[in-house]
Amino acid sequence: MNLNGKVALITGSSRGIGATTALKMAENGADLIINYPFEAEKENAEAVVARIKELGRKAIACEANVAVLADTEELIKKVVKEFGRLDILVNNAGITRDSLLLRMKESDWEAVINVNLTGVFNCTKAVTGQMIKQKYGKIINITSVVGIIGNPGQANYSAAKAGVIGLTKTTAKELAKRGITANAVAPGFIESQMTENLPETAREKLFNAIPLKRLGQPADVADLICFLASAQADYITGQVINVDGGMVM
Repeated sequence: MNLNGKVALITGSSRGIGATTALKMAENGADLIINYPFEAEKENAEAVVARIKELGRKAIACEANVAVLADTEELIKKVVKEFGRLDILVNNAGITRDSLLLRMKESDWEAVINVNLTGVFNCTKAVTGQMIKQKYGKIINITSVVGIIGNPGQANYSAAKAGVIGLTKTTAKELAKRGITANAVAPGFIESQMTENLPETAREKLFNAIPLKRLGQPADVADLICFLASAQADYITGQVINVDGGMVM
């Protein structure tokens, strides 16, 4: 998965799948922009930047709230000024505000939609002009299996992730003639700080729903993202690919 000479922006990449993907891309030759949403994440973002530089690649950390179009437009301008181009956009930033539908606060609905769906729109809109100018670009959106099958207590998250799938397909159709591909990656249950704290009974229930009988690792998702960002995936666009151990078939 040769990414030599490519410049990649990964939103929400100060930790988790985003950080793992950034390091994997750096190992494959890409330079990175590590995006974080607020000051509290700056230290984590800088730590990821330091690790990328140890791999011999260029990297910078940029604070921006993807839910605000002006922030994303300024972010893209900064990236192009610093690197001269932007080849890969990974829309990874996301939040959760879980609650049953009848109890869900309007503010929790709006917060998740604004970051998880509008954020993808904002970043895609902001980067499109540069990618059209280059006649090249890879847009990879992180959705979720719950955007396909739904999940109790996650009406906002499921709706946002389902919206990302529709947005991905429309983006792919609109930009294909410009040499730009757009695909979505749908992780299932991935090992994280959240899943580490699950009760044993809940973990067992999860395992029973996954044919491979284990949770995924961030690297499982990162490997697919890197593939979609590479030349090996030049003829793939408008697709939604699950990384879920067979949970959703």
